[in-house]
Amino acid sequence: MAETTDYVTLISNDGFEFVMQRSSACIAEAIKRMLDPRRSASDKQDVRTDPLKDNFSEAQTNTCKFENISGVVLEKVCEYLYYHEKFRDQKDVPDMDIPPELCLELLMAADYLNV
Repeated sequence: MAETTDYVTLISNDGFEFVMQRSSACIAEAIKRMLDPRRSASDKQDVRTDPLKDNFSEAQTNTCKFENISGVVLEKVCEYLYYHEKFRDQKDVPDMDIPPELCLELLMAADYLNV
């Protein structure tokens, strides 16, 4: 079985790589599913017999490639995931700076990643 590490790598469509803590990255449901070594790529069921036979390659390499998310947007997504983890149970959370020109792309990325 592939070794589960504390860090994962997210790669944008323009080749930028972001290494981040697995706990933060897995706030995004899509990333969590991609990195789960018990999930099957073919039928989305738990893999019980041979975990390496059929699970997502992302779970084996601890790397997620996003062909539809640019580096600028993925950087802001990573920033948000850390922000969310840091302020999860707090009140009076400071605003996160989001450039207006990224709003639409961030919304699409958030929808895709199920954040």
